[in-house]
Amino acid sequence: MKKITSIIVALLLLIGIAAPATNAQAKSANNSKIKVTYTLKNNKKQIGKKTITLKKNQSVMKGLKKGWKVDEKGGFVSAIDGHKQNDKKKIYWTFTVNKKQVNVGANKKKLHNKDKVEFKLSKYSAN
Repeated sequence: MKKITSIIVALLLLIGIAAPATNAQAKSANNSKIKVTYTLKNNKKQIGKKTITLKKNQSVMKGLKKGWKVDEKGGFVSAIDGHKQNDKKKIYWTFTVNKKQVNVGANKKKLHNKDKVEFKLSKYSAN
């Protein structure tokens, strides 16, 4: 009887120790994911919006490609889902993160949880 009681107590202790570790692993996995909202605009008209789940510190480009078909070169976007830039008319894709203009390629800019990315296809003016 003492052996059975000892075994039961040992099992309960193991279960008690394992449960918090499993819970901590689940929380750690959740902390490595972020959600980022992407909005696409052609001039002022919204043509797309998605919330994308990514790994922490992924690039703007990674999330964009997860949500849409993208043509790019060197980290700079030239077309999204068939909406293309036009060099002759000086119409280009630009993007902001949390309403701040970004001056690096989309493959270089890292994202954080709840960031808001807006891509806009519009005429470039050098003002």
